[in-house]
Amino acid sequence: MHRSLARRSVAAVAAAGWMSTLAAAQTPPSEPPPDAPLDFYAAEPDLRGYVDEALERTPTVLESRARYRAARERVPQVTALPDPVVSFTQALRSLETRVGPQTNAVTLSQDFPWIGTLDLQGRVALQQAAAQYHLHQARRRDIVAQVKQAFYELAYVDAALGLAHEERLLLEHYETLARTRYATGQGLQQAVIKLQAEITRIINRRHVLDRQRLTRAAHLNALRDRPAQDPVPTIRPLAQRPVDLDRAQLYELGHRHREELQAAAALVRGSERSIELARMRSRPSFTASVGVLNVGRRDDAAGVALPPPDNGRNAVTVSLGVSLPLWRGKYRAGVEQAAAELLAHRHQRAAARNAMERGVQDALVRLETLDRQVELLDTVLIPQTEEALRATEAAYETGQLAVLDLLDSERMLIEIRLLRARYVSDSLIALGDLERAVGMRVTEN
Repeated sequence: MHRSLARRSVAAVAAAGWMSTLAAAQTPPSEPPPDAPLDFYAAEPDLRGYVDEALERTPTVLESRARYRAARERVPQVTALPDPVVSFTQALRSLETRVGPQTNAVTLSQDFPWIGTLDLQGRVALQQAAAQYHLHQARRRDIVAQVKQAFYELAYVDAALGLAHEERLLLEHYETLARTRYATGQGLQQAVIKLQAEITRIINRRHVLDRQRLTRAAHLNALRDRPAQDPVPTIRPLAQRPVDLDRAQLYELGHRHREELQAAAALVRGSERSIELARMRSRPSFTASVGVLNVGRRDDAAGVALPPPDNGRNAVTVSLGVSLPLWRGKYRAGVEQAAAELLAHRHQRAAARNAMERGVQDALVRLETLDRQVELLDTVLIPQTEEALRATEAAYETGQLAVLDLLDSERMLIEIRLLRARYVSDSLIALGDLERAVGMRVTEN
C-alpha cells in the first residue's frame, strides 16, 4: 500500500512538472530576423551600398542587435523550472528501528510555482524582447536616415564643385574675349582685371569646397565604420523626386510601422502581464520531494536470532510542501510597481505617437515647400536667367554692355543653379526624414 501511494505521488509530481513546462512552452511566435533587409528610397546605387555597409558595421547597430539577442535569451531562463535539489543526510548516531538502523538518506526535491506562473513570466520576457527588437529596428532606421543625409550633403558639395568648375571655364572664356577686345582697342584693360579677379575668387571657393568635401566624406565614412581618409567617389548630380502624399495616410502608416511606437506597445503589453504576474506571486508555490532512507540489517542478538520482516530494507519517503505567502505588503508593492510601470509605458507610447506625427508634419512641409521652389526654378527662373545671360553675352561682344553687366548675369545663373542643387539635396534629405518618421518607404524608387 505504501509503495502504491509512493508511486502515485511521484507520478503526480511528474505530471505537475510536465504541465508547468507545457504551459511555459505556449509562447507567441518570434519576430523576423533582426537584420532583415530594410525598404527605403534610394535611386542612387552607391547610396544603397553605403547604407548596407553602415548597417553591417556601425557599432551602435551591432550594440542594439546584441541587446535584442540578450533579451531573447531571458525567455528560456524565466520559463524553466527551478533546478531540482539533491540532498544527503548522514546520521551521526544511527536511529534504531524495528527493521534495522537508519544510517543516511538521499532526497530529491523540486519546487513548482503556481500554475501558469512560468508561462506568464515567459510572455513578459517575450514582450520585453519584442520591444528590444523594435528598438533595434529603430536604430537601423536612424542609421539609414543619417547615411542618406550625409550622402546628399556630400552630393550638394560635389554639385557646387561642378558648378565652380563650369563657372571657371566660362570666366576664362570671357577673359580670352576681353583680352581680344582690349588688344583690338574695343575694350578696356579693367575688364580683363575684373575677370581675373573673378577667376581667383572661384579658385578660392573651390579650395573651401574641397575642405568641406573632406569633412562630409569623413562623416559618411564614420557612419560606415571606415577610416576618415578613405576616398569617396564623386556623386553624380541628384534627380528631383516630386512627392504627392496624403497626411492622413502617412499618419496611419506611422501608427502601424513606426518602430518606437511598436516598442512602446510591446512594453505596454508586457506591463499588463506583469500586473497579472505580480498578483500571481501572492499565491503559494509547492515543493515535492522523494527520499530514500538507507536502513542497515539488525545485528543485535534478538534481530539475529529472529529477524523481523523486511529486515534491512530501505524506506522510500514522499513529501509535499506549500509556501505560505504571509507578507501581503510585499506583494501589494509588487502590484503597485507593475501598475506604475504600465502607466509610464503608456505615456512613452503617447510621446512616441506625438514624435511620429510631428516628424511627419515637419518633413512633409519641407518636402512640399522645396518641391515648389524647385519647380519655380526649373520653369521660370533658370530659363529666364539663361536667356538673360545669352542676351548679355551678345551685347557685350558688340560693346553695348560693360563687363560688370556680363558678370552680374553670369553670377545670377550660377547662384540659381547652385540654389537648385541645394533644394534638391534638402528635398531628398526631407524624404529620408519622412521615411524615418513613418518607419517605412513612402515612395517608389
